[in-house]
Amino acid sequence: MYIKIGISGVPGSGKTTVVKKVIELLKEEYTLGGIITDEIRGDEREGFMLIDVSTLETAVLASKNIQSRYRVGKYGVDIRVLDDLGVKALDEAMNKDIIVIDEIGKMEMESKKFVERVREILHMEKNLIMTLNKKSRNPLLQEIRRMDDIRFLEVTVVNRNVMPYKIVDMIKNELNRK
Repeated sequence: MYIKIGISGVPGSGKTTVVKKVIELLKEEYTLGGIITDEIRGDEREGFMLIDVSTLETAVLASKNIQSRYRVGKYGVDIRVLDDLGVKALDEAMNKDIIVIDEIGKMEMESKKFVERVREILHMEKNLIMTLNKKSRNPLLQEIRRMDDIRFLEVTVVNRNVMPYKIVDMIKNELNRK
């Protein structure tokens, strides 16, 4: 069997923090691959970094300093980072025990290659942990929300400290049923 988990929550609720803790808790027993989208912070948020879960290779995905026709809020988005590092990380993740996609949101939707790869992964019988932009109504997110083989969880300020343990328990229970 396999398990697919979709984690949603409002911006700043701790989705990425939850996923990073889940990876930390599972990495000794399982192989994991995919991407993490993490904040770049100074005194305030400066942008976002894309991180390959397997290799820890990083690249700046979005920043106030990037001039791009692709913009999300005050950030310019470097689509090449998703097309290159993002797609490569997802390709390699297909051979791992668990695929991680953090996050499927507005920035990531700008890359057609990335969206195609996510769609391919969604229809595989593979273990998957993904975070979803809660408010976005883009077609891919609508499609994901309608899928009946995904277990959806919402991260809140109240549950974000226990959520990684709940997710790890769900994964281990499912994978130990084999």
